[in-house]
Amino acid sequence: MADAGALKSALCALLSEDGTVTLEGAAVERIDTAALQLLAAFVRDRRLAGAALRWQSVSPAMHSAARTLGMDTMLALNEAGS
Repeated sequence: MADAGALKSALCALLSEDGTVTLEGAAVERIDTAALQLLAAFVRDRRLAGAALRWQSVSPAMHSAARTLGMDTMLALNEAGS
């Protein structure tokens, strides 16, 4: 939760980016539900806008948290490299 505001600001700045937005999740050691929800909303909004998004890589901790909450498909993590 501590970094949710900063994450939201960063993602909002990328919503209208042309081209593919690449997210990097390799360094994530812990992630809370609020951050996963923000990421899910961002992925959803990019898809609704017909804009491309890809994950560069995702840490095991992020994969595990998303899978536990049933959000891995919603976040398109199955398309990410590890």
